[in-house]
Amino acid sequence: MYRIRIALFADVLLCQLRHPFSQSCPDQVLSVNFTFLHAADLHLGSPFTGLAIKDATVAKRFAEASRAAFAELIRRAILEQVAFVVISGDVYDGDWKDMGIGMFFNREVARLTRAGINVYLVRGNHDAESEITKAVPLPEGVRLLSSRKPETVRIEALNVAIHGRSFTDRAVTENVAVTYPPAIAGSFNIGLLHTSCEGNSQHATYAPCSISDLVGRGYDYWALGHVHQFQVLCEDPWIVYPGNLQGRSVRECGPKGAVLVDVADGRVSQIRHLIVDQGRFLHETVDVSESPDATHVLNVIRQALQAPLASTGEMLAAVRVTLRGETALDAMLRARMTGLRDDAQAVLHHLHPDAWLESLKLATSPAKSTVDIASVASGLDPESLLADLQNDVEIRSTSEQFLAQISNRLPGGMGVEALGDLDALMSDARALAAMRALGREA
Repeated sequence: MYRIRIALFADVLLCQLRHPFSQSCPDQVLSVNFTFLHAADLHLGSPFTGLAIKDATVAKRFAEASRAAFAELIRRAILEQVAFVVISGDVYDGDWKDMGIGMFFNREVARLTRAGINVYLVRGNHDAESEITKAVPLPEGVRLLSSRKPETVRIEALNVAIHGRSFTDRAVTENVAVTYPPAIAGSFNIGLLHTSCEGNSQHATYAPCSISDLVGRGYDYWALGHVHQFQVLCEDPWIVYPGNLQGRSVRECGPKGAVLVDVADGRVSQIRHLIVDQGRFLHETVDVSESPDATHVLNVIRQALQAPLASTGEMLAAVRVTLRGETALDAMLRARMTGLRDDAQAVLHHLHPDAWLESLKLATSPAKSTVDIASVASGLDPESLLADLQNDVEIRSTSEQFLAQISNRLPGGMGVEALGDLDALMSDARALAAMRALGREA
């Protein structure tokens, strides 16, 4: 902050040299060069329920990775000597189970404020204002913007105006962006908004708006939150989603982090994606249509995963592998899934010191040329018979009831979806039954 003030004072001296008889320089916008950090969707306290169903230990480690990612963000912000930090919603994943999450956040942001770096934030749909989120007062130097209407905060030393609004409801369908005030002339204007801007169908609709709505405010930078993937929607002005700090499921793959925004002469000169995640999800689809046997399938998996796993360094990695292709091995793969999963996990251990198989999915189909001649000759075609049974209304109804009974015993209210798609489960069961009928079960 000291060097910023020196730069500002130098601008004033230059202005006076150019206009010696003026007390001020109203026709010139005084600006300094600075960098700020834009983060969103920290989701501290995320329970990782889906992972917990499969492996409670791995789920706990990813929860710890979320905190470690935020601590790393704070460290990098101080190292980069950013002028200030903005957070565009969803600091927390929801209501806390204990006060530890709030205390952790306060302790970490206090590291920023002690370094002279103020924080400006808004609440999103996951941490919409509640009695729990109000339980721990924010440290001095952390400013939570109003939830009643868009609020503007000035940073006079930098000639910056920050506009934003927090939310009190977890479901907002109105376009809030159009209620934001116009840009303040002569200032660098930043808009903080938690929103599902147009074109983001993968995320739940929340305070929806369009790019033209944002452009129409006249701001220099829109710091958005809600979408968990790093995206630049526009560069004039800059409209940016930084993504979340830490992937929470296999639907959130790849490097995660925040954005450093460099400002020069009152304009954004560049943005930099700052990677801080401490655990990573990967999803690789592997074509096994040319594989003659299970050993070859494992070799193909090894080849496909080698480079992606190497890119994660030694951090915790959760990997989903999907096998696809038309193959004569389809029934065998489905019938031997348990052993195949174990073998795939062993491959991961060979490639990476801390990789875990999140799941092995089959999207294969039987090769058209693999009709079992002996079965046809004997009049026994288990695949055809079982295919008819899979589509039987009564059998499907009984299967759904069975899955419902199991799901009611699962923790965390995960529901049937935690068990997998009914058609996929029945296809695997059909393949196993066919192998047993032909006496080929391993």
